[in-house]
Amino acid sequence: MTAVLPAGVADVRADFGEFVRTALPGLLRYGHALTGNPHDAADLVQSVLEKVGSRWSAVLRKDVDPLAYTRRAMANTHVSVWRRLRRERLVAELPDVGVESTDRLEHEPLWQALRDLPPRQRAVVVLRHYEGLSEREIADALGISPGTVKSQHSKAMAALRKKVGEGR
Repeated sequence: MTAVLPAGVADVRADFGEFVRTALPGLLRYGHALTGNPHDAADLVQSVLEKVGSRWSAVLRKDVDPLAYTRRAMANTHVSVWRRLRRERLVAELPDVGVESTDRLEHEPLWQALRDLPPRQRAVVVLRHYEGLSEREIADALGISPGTVKSQHSKAMAALRKKVGEGR
């Protein structure tokens, strides 16, 4: 038995489904750059899309760019998770065998340097150079001022130059 939805509800769901279909590849790339690995990226994107999808009609009523809204939610969620998890966890004994990473970019010097940046700086660099957004678009996506975007970008680029330069 299939439930018949009112036209407005069906339209909202269709709009959100289309948004996800078109934005998902870029959101996964952005999540990968934020988190440092594809598995955490997929988890981040899924949890944020669940939240955005549950309030999709409200997002549309706010007259904001849904993609910028979603990116900002991803950055905020990532920073919140990072703050919760950054506390050191002590264990009685070290494991005998380490876990091997399957991320093929892990040993690339630029990728390592990017992962070492603070979350906001990493988000600014990824949105600027990977997604090609302007300073204004980045500011809107992250909920910060354009001046903060400029300063975070400048600090991040200096750190990347230094880190990649040391590796040579």
